[in-house]
Amino acid sequence: MASVSSGATRRSIQSAKTMASGSTGSRVSCGRDLNCVSEVADTLAAVAKLGFDFLCMPLFHSRFRREFVSEPAKTRAGAQTRSDLLLCGRDWNTLIVGKLSPWIDADSEIETERRNSEAALVQELNFSAYLGLPVFMIPIKGPHNANLARLLLNHIHTGHHTSNFWIRVPLMAPEDMREDLIENEPHTCIDDTSVEEKTWSWWHSLRTLCDYNKRICLAIEVGADMPSEAVIDKWLGEPIKAAVLPTSIFLTNKKGFPVLSKAHQRIIFSLFKLEAQFIFTGTSRHTEKDFRSYLQYLEYLNQNRPAPNAYELFAKGYEDYLQSPLQPLMDNLESQTYEVFEKDPIKYSQYQQAVYKCLLDRVPEEQKDTNVQVLMVLGAGRGPLVNASLRAARQADRKLKVYAVEKNPNAVITLENWRFEEWGDQVTVVSCDMRDWAAPEKADIIVSELLGSFGDNELSPECLDGAQHFLKDDGVSIPCSYTSFLAPLSSSKLYNEVRGCRERDKDPECHFETPYVVRLHNFHQLAEPKPCFTFTHPTKEMNNNRYQCLRFSVGCNSVLHGFAGYFETTLYKDVTLSIKPETHSPGMFSWFPILFPPQATHLHIPG
Repeated sequence: MASVSSGATRRSIQSAKTMASGSTGSRVSCGRDLNCVSEVADTLAAVAKLGFDFLCMPLFHSRFRREFVSEPAKTRAGAQTRSDLLLCGRDWNTLIVGKLSPWIDADSEIETERRNSEAALVQELNFSAYLGLPVFMIPIKGPHNANLARLLLNHIHTGHHTSNFWIRVPLMAPEDMREDLIENEPHTCIDDTSVEEKTWSWWHSLRTLCDYNKRICLAIEVGADMPSEAVIDKWLGEPIKAAVLPTSIFLTNKKGFPVLSKAHQRIIFSLFKLEAQFIFTGTSRHTEKDFRSYLQYLEYLNQNRPAPNAYELFAKGYEDYLQSPLQPLMDNLESQTYEVFEKDPIKYSQYQQAVYKCLLDRVPEEQKDTNVQVLMVLGAGRGPLVNASLRAARQADRKLKVYAVEKNPNAVITLENWRFEEWGDQVTVVSCDMRDWAAPEKADIIVSELLGSFGDNELSPECLDGAQHFLKDDGVSIPCSYTSFLAPLSSSKLYNEVRGCRERDKDPECHFETPYVVRLHNFHQLAEPKPCFTFTHPTKEMNNNRYQCLRFSVGCNSVLHGFAGYFETTLYKDVTLSIKPETHSPGMFSWFPILFPPQATHLHIPG
């Protein structure tokens, strides 16, 4: 046991906090699930030697049905389980996941069984808290869990702050699984949606009764049969912290090693993205008669999962983190904020391409030495659009005169330095709010990047409408149009994040009427995005009062936790930018989606 505690025979074990929240490193975190542990210290050392990071074990003997109702067993003397002194506190806190005794049924219809189960459940919850376990796992096996929810929530609210709870739920109910599977037969997906969604409704009922408590998370059990991809996507919008993998779901390759079907691999890759931990249960069915080959295969999948793109790399650490949308008209942005957006590898190259094509269209070859186009950058920031426009002029071999208009006096200092060191008299820096500026001449082209995550939620279209009088009658606005999109979504994580926002002297519900910019991660999009509002520039219609009614077709029972907002914009002709998932500009990270979070609403699809 000393070797386990010192780390000599095992890899680094995650802390209790990490075990509760999920893996944080690139290596897969795996646990071993056992229903009977004869010697705790020896078993822990053995599973650590195999490469496991933690052990899932019952705290009480699975066949010891304690009696809390009837005499004489009710007053039986002696300890009811093993001493906490078998392990040191650090090992209990980091290496052990407790399991509820399988015979406990707090919602039994038989009163004596229910009362006895209630007392046993409370005893095991309290002993788990006493040991300081990071996680306690509770299985649910049917739709009726109201009493379990009551006892669990009461335990949480009576001062037990240590443990988190993994609710173990099968992806499909055991009675709906095929019983005719043979080894190496490809696993199939079931098409009956009502059957597929049965166990999700068990989970949804329990977490709703527990008021979406953050400490109540999900441990899905992956079976041989798999539900449809649509139902799997719905599960992936839930707070999954762990996945239980029975050894029976593994196939055998030609060399005798365990592998998974393509359908199982797809869900494993998705769980990697959620940084879920994995728990192996059952006996070894493959080579060497131990679990090294299973762990090696899972690590192989982890090392060969699709590499993150530039957007995912940039967004690392911001997943499901609520941010207030920028208000550059009201607030002067900081230098670091400008710096982040200037690193975007796509946006400014697209702007350059748009200006390049516009200059070629407006200035014929024979006029390239005499025709000087006037370009105004409205909201120049620290100058990236000015630089993109100047590069476009050199690329097109056309002459350009630029006005860089910026209201932030701090950013104007940067612009003036650019003009002194690089731009020269080709660029005029204007320190002014574009709405108050009296332009000395009309512009051929106005360029701006005033779009927010919903297209119209920052400075466009109001500021561009107000600056339209700068433009010549045949002038061009870049961007020339943009459309916002909405899509319904389900996400327990985001719902709890919004609900956790509290401010003094404000109504607790006010945050559900506030939009947030967020890197959507642990969510399920319930339907395809639909277009909402479209704006064009220049325009003769200056009234921006808009109203839109959108209808979405949702194919499965779910919970509406909000709407995701996106936009697409046409900079010039065929030069576009988009944050809509289906058309997202590859590698662009200047905008995360926007979240509109109404209160949770259960969407029931009639059968």
